[in-house]
Amino acid sequence: QVQLVETGGGLVQAGGSLRLSCAASGRTFSIYAMGWFRQAPGKEREFVATISARGGNTYYADSVKGRFTISRDNAKNTVYLQMNSLKPEDTAVYYCAATRDYSGSYYYTTTKEYDYWGQGTQVTVSS
Repeated sequence: QVQLVETGGGLVQAGGSLRLSCAASGRTFSIYAMGWFRQAPGKEREFVATISARGGNTYYADSVKGRFTISRDNAKNTVYLQMNSLKPEDTAVYYCAATRDYSGSYYYTTTKEYDYWGQGTQVTVSS
């Protein structure tokens, strides 16, 4: 089992920045690819970004590319999502997720590919 806890959400004005953190406990963090997803009211949960187990590969949704950066610190069992130039349409509950990384180069981008989820943290961007 892997337990995930997200922090760092909040209210920010458009153009501002936030950094989300996701702390993992349980099994060996460094064997898991990590992902960030988000879900706005009335919408399906959507992929935001993913990072491979050792951090060498990252992949982003087109909607956040160039504005968001995913990173991880395996010594701290933590994955981060730095969000810059935030827009009102980024408003959502943000979730981190974990899945065993058997490849190191495959990008896990769908909810079905992830086994463990955090409880989510609210991000609200005002215009």
